[in-house]
Amino acid sequence: MALAPLRKKRATDEVYESLRAAILTHHFTPGQRLLADELCSQLGVSLTPVRHALQQLAVEGLVEIHPRSGTYVATVSAEDLAETFEIRLALETLAGRRALARWTPDASTRLHDLLTALARPVRNADAMRQHEERNLEFHLALFDIAASRRLRELYQSLNTHIQIARIHSAEGPGTAGLRDRLTQEQKEHEAIVQALEQGSAAKLESALRTHIERAQASLLAALGARQLQLPAHQPPKHQKRQRV
Repeated sequence: MALAPLRKKRATDEVYESLRAAILTHHFTPGQRLLADELCSQLGVSLTPVRHALQQLAVEGLVEIHPRSGTYVATVSAEDLAETFEIRLALETLAGRRALARWTPDASTRLHDLLTALARPVRNADAMRQHEERNLEFHLALFDIAASRRLRELYQSLNTHIQIARIHSAEGPGTAGLRDRLTQEQKEHEAIVQALEQGSAAKLESALRTHIERAQASLLAALGARQLQLPAHQPPKHQKRQRV
């Protein structure tokens, strides 16, 4: 499927947004080589905004630029993922403590509405996309309730790398494995909300730890099942990067 040509706005921003979306929605897969000339042709723009957009994506960690080889969609190693979840746990625990002090009936209503949306069956790719959006919204709501913009921004940056890893997951919509995981996920989300409503810091930290460590184990298992490897044409990650 070709990328749709862009309507004029600020070219670099639109190219960046289009390529970022293509990576996070699985249109471009981890390890896939991105050819600037082909992207220019598909998007209907010149080479300069494509290069600038790829550099932005490299800074964000979504693409990797290697000397004498090219630009590739980023992959995520098991070690990277474990560290990401460790930091995520620290961020969400801190946000949770702040949220307890700022808990209101409106906050409770917001999270219960999201729990209802997250309980909907996931039977196709579109439902899966909507579920992932609501799942992200649930966790971002915790940072909103905590009233911490900086913590929210840090979490969003981490979540990008978790999304890359999820591209590798073998679980598809409607599979037994996914249904079981989503059922467990729902119970964990409910425990988080219950702890917030009870005002218990200990229960909240326990609920967050259970949820995040289970999510980490599930994703690491998916990565292992797929036996992720860099494509043969892609250089090792330790090589120095260069401009597109």
